[in-house]
Amino acid sequence: MVFCSCNNVRGNMIIDISDRIRAKLEEKDAAREQSLTTSREVVRNCRKAMSSIHKGKFDRAASLLEESSHSLKRLNSLLQGHPDVYNSGFVEHAQQEFVECSIVLKLLKTGPRTETIPEPEELEVEYTAYLSGLGDVSGELRRHILDLIRKEQASEAEEFLEIMEDIYSALMMFDFPDAMTRGLRHKTDTTRAILERTRGDVSTAIRQLKLENAMREFERKID
Repeated sequence: MVFCSCNNVRGNMIIDISDRIRAKLEEKDAAREQSLTTSREVVRNCRKAMSSIHKGKFDRAASLLEESSHSLKRLNSLLQGHPDVYNSGFVEHAQQEFVECSIVLKLLKTGPRTETIPEPEELEVEYTAYLSGLGDVSGELRRHILDLIRKEQASEAEEFLEIMEDIYSALMMFDFPDAMTRGLRHKTDTTRAILERTRGDVSTAIRQLKLENAMREFERKID
């Protein structure tokens, strides 16, 4: 009888332990599922915001980014106590998209001035996500610069090119293992390639503009 009683106690302990573990994992799984949905909302809103930015609809973009900011705060709340899920990658990706859009909005709305760029503390994002988002800004600036070139606004395009150069110079300073910076080295290399192509486009546009101005001046003198 004593042997059976001990067996029952051990059996009950195992059941109690497994029930507690299962309840915690169910809680973690529910938080993960809600967080995945929220992070996708952030990414979708940021992509809509980027489209609005390039169309000059800055108020619309700002509204979408404000909504994204609230969603990121909700992510932090949902995953409080679940650092493994928080650091699994999708939260950082959502923050990265938010950072990229926020910086591009400021630059295109207020002009090519680095002092207007929001800081990571202002955006309430992780440093690695901020750097990754900053690394993606150059691609959007190139798109804007090409639009300026088509509009024959080469001098303004040159100013945005300088911002791209500042971003590349900043990213080069982070010579840390990828395990710490989450692939920043690759983004830095991509930024350099984008910068070099864009520099060539801007230089060609400036030379073309000077040539056209010289031809117009020559025609004016002949007339």
